[in-house]
Amino acid sequence: MRYEIRIEGDLSETLAKAFPELGHVAMSGQTILFGPVVDEAHLYGLLARCQSLGLRVVEMRRLPE
Repeated sequence: MRYEIRIEGDLSETLAKAFPELGHVAMSGQTILFGPVVDEAHLYGLLARCQSLGLRVVEMRRLPE
């Protein structure tokens, strides 16, 4: 499964390194994290990481294969 997670604001390189398994791109005042998600536990782990870093998730969606 591949997912896209949109974060409010521009992530610094330091914060982006907290998600080594995902690619990232900044656009229009948001940062888009994208990449493979192994299973539901991995997805919840990514969301928990966002929360612990104080990041606001704007949108999350599964991408077509």
